[in-house]
Amino acid sequence: MSSTARAEPRPRLAPNASAAVRERGWEITVWSAMTLWTIVLFVVARDAYSSFRVGRFDLGNMVQAVWSTAHGRPLEMTAGATGEQMLRLGAHADPFLVLLAPVWLIWPSPLALALAQIAVVALGALPVFWLARRHCGSERVAGLLALGYLAYPWVATSAVAAIHPVTFAITFFLLCIWFLEIDRLALFGTCAVLAMSTGELMGLPILGLGIWFALARGRRCAGAVIAAGGVAWTLAAVYFVVPAFAREHSLFYGFYDQIGGSPQGVLRTLGTHPGAVLGALLEPRDVAYLVWLGLPLLGLFVLAPGLAAVAIPQLLANGLSDFRSMTDPRYHSVAAVIPFLIAATVLGVARLRTSRQPVAAAGVLVCSATLALAVGPWGRAAGMTPLGGRETPSPARSEALRQAIAAVPQDAAVTTTNAAGARLSARTHVYSVPILGHADWAVVDLGDPWVVSERSPILTSHPEVVAAFVRRLRSSAGWREVRADDGVLVFRRLP
Repeated sequence: MSSTARAEPRPRLAPNASAAVRERGWEITVWSAMTLWTIVLFVVARDAYSSFRVGRFDLGNMVQAVWSTAHGRPLEMTAGATGEQMLRLGAHADPFLVLLAPVWLIWPSPLALALAQIAVVALGALPVFWLARRHCGSERVAGLLALGYLAYPWVATSAVAAIHPVTFAITFFLLCIWFLEIDRLALFGTCAVLAMSTGELMGLPILGLGIWFALARGRRCAGAVIAAGGVAWTLAAVYFVVPAFAREHSLFYGFYDQIGGSPQGVLRTLGTHPGAVLGALLEPRDVAYLVWLGLPLLGLFVLAPGLAAVAIPQLLANGLSDFRSMTDPRYHSVAAVIPFLIAATVLGVARLRTSRQPVAAAGVLVCSATLALAVGPWGRAAGMTPLGGRETPSPARSEALRQAIAAVPQDAAVTTTNAAGARLSARTHVYSVPILGHADWAVVDLGDPWVVSERSPILTSHPEVVAAFVRRLRSSAGWREVRADDGVLVFRRLP
């Protein structure tokens, strides 16, 4: 070797090594935040459950379907509006609930399902972190954006609400994006199947991801297969699965009565009266909904419009609905919106100058956390379901409800008002007042007027229906009132 040859320069470790240690600390911070977030939200969910601020709709419905699955009758439940035994697939195509049966076997409590939902949603911070680290090249920026995901108020309100299968899809969709990003199509397929199994419309985001993958990543063949799979699931679920088990079209078509009442009807209205469809999308509540969704993210998702556009099908379904809660960001219909706005925000931050990325990521975290303090699911009031309007029962009435529920044998068929129904749904037959069916017991809370009807799957307040039901039982020779305390009544069918 020539004496004049230069030695290889040593890497400058001193400043960069300490920086690397600090950077790795962000991953630990994200894991710690996920754990704390899960604990805090579970405490909120447990408080809502113990205070009777959640009910049979929707927690009890999921509990009965999971309980039945764990006892050898997959997805069997009692229809709230008719009292008939049916499979859950006649309401929503969400076979994902079958996967929760082992959770029930380990801990047979509705709180086990609530904890599972919160924990799975918390895991969504990981693909956010990985995606941001890959695109921004900084664990600090990645950590801030992952914390921003946890702070995003509508993630927390979705996670803590009475369980809904589609809420689990938030994390599954984020994992789908990540696995497409690193070209792990087998793992993507697994997560895509899990996401689609949570609801009949969940194939539409997979369609969107297929289109995005084909155009943004140049993988046209793979993207076409992904898109076709998404379309196939939604068409099969909407037109074959739900009608087959419901023996008619979906009850939820009623959400769109004003613009056609079915997918075909909406398309016909769009062709004949486009103004009606446009008007349904531009109501003030729809505009406010978009603002509430975008504000915590500082609108940065617009810098990655291709990925953000994957949320459009669900936004259209929400905006066109007559059911006002579908444009409430606390409602679980945001599950197919949140992942794509969050992921697009990550890509949007990555497109900023390197010096501005930490500022933008910190801005998302601060804005989300500030808004979450005002509207997030913190404190006792947070346990209310997104349908709202439900006050916490007084301590005396809560105790009366607990005593009434304890009086009903575990294997007995029962009819119940909504709040008590969350505790009484782990059985073969559980009816909703005013349906008697084959019930041998009835638990009626006169202060809980929420009922459903065959015309609508939505809870509506009808205290007169509950009062008439009580008069019916009191005047019947076949029933006896065995308990009455603070407006909570228990009846038993006579032999």
